[in-house]
Amino acid sequence: MNKKYKILIILLIVLGIACFFRLWQLNNIPPGLYPDEAINGNEAISGPGMVFYPENNGREGLFINLIALSFSIFGVSIFSIRIVPAIIGILTVLGLYLLTQEIFQNTKYKILNTKYIALLSSFFLAVSFWHVNFSRIEFRAILVPFLLTFGFYFLFKGFRLKKYLNLLISGLFLGLGFYTYIAYRFVVLLLIIALISWWLIYKKQKQQKTFICYTLYLLLTIFIVALPIGIYFLENPAQFFGRAAGVSILSQGNPIYNLGKSLILHLGMFNFYGDGNWRHNFSGSPQLLWPIGIFFLIGFIYSLYRNYKSILLHRSILSEFFPFGFLISWFLIMLLPGVLSYEGIPHSLRVIGVIPSVYIFAAFGAFWLYKKIKRFFKTKYQTIALYLCLSIILLSIAYAQFDKYFFQWAKRPELKGAFAENYVAIGKYLNSLPDDVQKYVIVNQSGVPVPWPNGIPMPAQTTMFIERTKYPEPQAIYLLPENINQIKINKETVIVPLQYDKDLFSKLFQEFSSGEVQEKNGIHFYKINKL
Repeated sequence: MNKKYKILIILLIVLGIACFFRLWQLNNIPPGLYPDEAINGNEAISGPGMVFYPENNGREGLFINLIALSFSIFGVSIFSIRIVPAIIGILTVLGLYLLTQEIFQNTKYKILNTKYIALLSSFFLAVSFWHVNFSRIEFRAILVPFLLTFGFYFLFKGFRLKKYLNLLISGLFLGLGFYTYIAYRFVVLLLIIALISWWLIYKKQKQQKTFICYTLYLLLTIFIVALPIGIYFLENPAQFFGRAAGVSILSQGNPIYNLGKSLILHLGMFNFYGDGNWRHNFSGSPQLLWPIGIFFLIGFIYSLYRNYKSILLHRSILSEFFPFGFLISWFLIMLLPGVLSYEGIPHSLRVIGVIPSVYIFAAFGAFWLYKKIKRFFKTKYQTIALYLCLSIILLSIAYAQFDKYFFQWAKRPELKGAFAENYVAIGKYLNSLPDDVQKYVIVNQSGVPVPWPNGIPMPAQTTMFIERTKYPEPQAIYLLPENINQIKINKETVIVPLQYDKDLFSKLFQEFSSGEVQEKNGIHFYKINKL
């Protein structure tokens, strides 16, 4: 078989695996709908088209607008929300293949075939618990690795081939990144390093003027694309930092100690102890499956070694900065959003931007190890045995990740609370009631108050969204516990608290003695017949 078609078939298989991991049982796993996901859905219905949404500590608008597009195609549902990150995650697997292949074309280090490293990186990403999880949760941060991979792929390709079109596409991707997640802004540092490296390359070729033209073209494209949100932040400077200011190590005492602690925990999250949040991870489990974690360490350490030889011994950054130096810079820079925070550390969501570099390191480490081992397998049958062992290892990695996500993690009882499954159940119960029944929801859970509707805390967003899967607007009236005196009974009424509270039901009985507490499918509510 032609080698080109062989690579294409393997890539299609990897993309098929990525699709399966991100789409299978998407309606049911993860269970429920976390309020941070639900508010994005609610605002995609009520106010699509904004560059920034200030509620819930502020959120850049691109992801919400993509959800609005999904609603227009599939209708309003949990599936329509979660299909967006799933598609983005699948495309990121393709983007990582393209990026890895492009980066390794810029090195003089001779390897057997860059395509195999690219295939390995995309395979590791396709089955990664870390990336799969965020590809199935409606958090806008999933856009960060997607836009980074394609942005830098077209940037490197544009400078290498000297094509304006590639630089235009790169500027579009990199500019859109400013509409995604606050951690993305660190890409400015990475972009500077990439441009300095290409400046040295063009300078060696005596094409400095050409480089300046290409760079101005790229930066102008980024500037134009990012201009609307830049204007918004100029008009609303307090929104620029948002929640980041509240979780910064600078807001705590002894910042040097906190910085060191955060750095150690984030460096250790890949192989030793990962994110403890059940929404983000199998609580405490390393972000990388142990074989991939070993490959990652090999790739990272070897990259440091190659840079040492290239820069310190040969006094040259040109020969091997790509891929090694750039990948190290990527890893360290995109780790900063987590390292510079103190809350919830290690935090796999804030450092989601490191994902592409981590899996490229892992792929290179695995390929480097393969080359070392292959020297001991010289005969035809030994080579067949080696390839058989490698196939078994890759299949085992895929199965282990599948089992960890879909069976071990998905069945954990902690997920019901982590993803507010009970709020979804309340919403479905409300939707099951006849239209002529008056409905009240008592929001007796604390959370960030949301201006719409009437400063009700965030937990209510999930139930509101579930109502809107059936109705254009929520049919229930949402009240705080201290406002139950605002309940007006003029027909059959159902009052549902977000959380069971015996004292609250006693107060309801005191106010409306004709009602009674009932329970259905684990949901407790106070029902009052028509007076």
